[in-house]
Amino acid sequence: MEIGTDQDHIHFLVQSVPMYSATKIVRTIKSITAREIFRGAPGVKRALWGGEFWSDGYFISTVGKHGTEKIIGNYVKDQGKQKATYKSLYVSKQLKLFDA
Repeated sequence: MEIGTDQDHIHFLVQSVPMYSATKIVRTIKSITAREIFRGAPGVKRALWGGEFWSDGYFISTVGKHGTEKIIGNYVKDQGKQKATYKSLYVSKQLKLFDA
């Protein structure tokens, strides 16, 4: 897993098992991250329009469709380099999203 930011959006490179749909993964990531940010910084929720941290939309693509994990990882890392704004926030080879 890798998480990084660009000027106005965030990139997640996530590996998952086929039993979880891409939509479920995105909803889970958005839910967990918003909850943790609001818990750690309560003023953020009050400052947001309607109290929602994430916008409704997202883009998702599979690694198998567009190359290898390394190619997609480099794409994610290189997104902000033209503007020198990309920041890698988290890098890990494994992240547990769902408790079994």
